[in-house]
Amino acid sequence: MWYKSNVVCLILLGIFALPVQAGIFGISPKDRQEFVQARETYNSGDYEKAVQDLSAYIYKTKNIKRREARAYRLLGLSYEKLNHPEKALEVYQEALEFHQKNIPLLLAAAQLYQRSELTDRSIELYDRVLQLEPDNTEALSGQGQNYIDIGFYSKARQFYDQFFALQPQAPALHRARYAYAFLSQRDYENAFINAVMALTEMPQEPNYWLLAARACMGLNLPQEALRNLDTAILLAPQRTELRALKALWLYQQKQTDESLRLARQLLQENPENELALFTVYLNLKQKSPKEAKKALEQISALDTGSFAQRVAEKLLQ
Repeated sequence: MWYKSNVVCLILLGIFALPVQAGIFGISPKDRQEFVQARETYNSGDYEKAVQDLSAYIYKTKNIKRREARAYRLLGLSYEKLNHPEKALEVYQEALEFHQKNIPLLLAAAQLYQRSELTDRSIELYDRVLQLEPDNTEALSGQGQNYIDIGFYSKARQFYDQFFALQPQAPALHRARYAYAFLSQRDYENAFINAVMALTEMPQEPNYWLLAARACMGLNLPQEALRNLDTAILLAPQRTELRALKALWLYQQKQTDESLRLARQLLQENPENELALFTVYLNLKQKSPKEAKKALEQISALDTGSFAQRVAEKLLQ
């Protein structure tokens, strides 16, 4: 009995006397320090050095199952910061082969797929996150945006419904996207409500005023729509498409003189503004058919393949 106890003690003492290595009792202090240094390099903004340090840290481990998810994620983010999304995706794909349930990795990859317009792949990864964590707000909002991008507005609203139930004070961007989903389904009341909520937080964002303006037009409140559009124009005077839209709306409200004046002013700045050309056509088709036809011919000659061009070609037949 004495002999067995002493043998066990000697074995344990021998084990603890060995150098601590990653893979026996976790990460060694030296390895941990290497990762901390690489992370600090990333945080300092030296992404080239971060890529080098993180790659060395990850790939020195021959056992791929021991390669850390957090290091892969930071390496992928470093490539993103260096504007190398294809390399970042390669890192995430490799990492997810053996860290299939790591939520930060799944989110990082899903978000990059989304920004790269690889929507199907992004949807797949966000779904995997939501299977693991149904209340993950990043996945819910990301999925909502994905379904907006592919035109599935009802599905997008379902994800945003869950998202706002969990995070009612979410940033204005999410409210604006929610408003856009309602607007696209011609639910103008809810579009307006959510656009106003976005504006409450970010009143200097012209796109949110444009959302509110479009919702008001859908609610048959043209004067309110024009006031909101004027605010968007005031905040973004360089955006000629806003002024072109105003010219069209003025025509629809039978303010033809002002509509024509604004459309011609825009064409002096940009002779190829399709909406301004089409508004000129609308204003002149009765008063001056030749000039109106000339505006259609200019649209047709642009050869953009746009909806306006197809309409112009149809009217010219």
